[in-house]
Amino acid sequence: MSRALPSLNALRTFEAVSKQGSFTRAAEELNVTQSAVSRMIKGLEEHLELQLFTRVGRQITLTESGIYYSEKISKAMDILEIASRELVDTKAGRGTLSIAMLPTFGTKWLLPRLNAFLQLQPELSVEISSSDGKLDFTEERIDVAIRFGYGVWEGARAEPLMSEELQVVCSPRIMDGPYPLTDYDQLRRHSLIVHSSRSGTWNHWLQAVGASAEGLSFGLRLEHFYMVLQAAKSGLGIGLLPSYLAADDIANGSLIAPFPVRVGSPGGYYLLTPWDKTDLPRVQAFRSWVLAQT
Repeated sequence: MSRALPSLNALRTFEAVSKQGSFTRAAEELNVTQSAVSRMIKGLEEHLELQLFTRVGRQITLTESGIYYSEKISKAMDILEIASRELVDTKAGRGTLSIAMLPTFGTKWLLPRLNAFLQLQPELSVEISSSDGKLDFTEERIDVAIRFGYGVWEGARAEPLMSEELQVVCSPRIMDGPYPLTDYDQLRRHSLIVHSSRSGTWNHWLQAVGASAEGLSFGLRLEHFYMVLQAAKSGLGIGLLPSYLAADDIANGSLIAPFPVRVGSPGGYYLLTPWDKTDLPRVQAFRSWVLAQT
């Protein structure tokens, strides 16, 4: 079934007239005659069976239908222009890959590995934004994102990157203090640090190891795992962190993992790609690379 679309030339002409508020100025912008502009607008109105402009002498104003249509056509033209530019740039090995990244994951996992990708794609620029809130792929012009969750995101293909194991960590000062974490019951003598957007992780860990939550004290609530990491290193409480985030600090002795057990998180990290960008060469290049890393 064919689309009931006006010609692209008619839409470009309508956009120009709407923006300029004049047939004459629109004709100058498009480098055509005023009569050609007038004929194009008349043909568009006949095609739509709607009046888009009110004409009083030499003055024209958009009708209510014209205002609505102008807003939609302007956005559509922007999308067409961006898509065309992106395709040409990417085919030539240029352009910018926009990545929306979880703050701590980006700092501790992606950035140390990113140089390998840039060496494979030397003409490609990378722009990384750091957030863990709701994604608006269109408004923010995001090519790919990495998020933690359960595999379903509206408007995007979600592919699993890696799972996560949680482990308890603390400052060496706590282990040298009067109440070292020799068993799970000792957790009651300390303040537990909570990741505010994943507040259920402590209960998940406690259930998995068969420990009771009775009598536990939850103290600091912090927005990012990186903040939990720093707070635990500073002795502000007991942290519960993904093992890959804590590994370096455990290795250099600034953190201690008092219990050997690690518990698999109920979610995982996913690579998200907006459906309308899955075929872009720069997106495919990053997808192949990052999936190989995990």
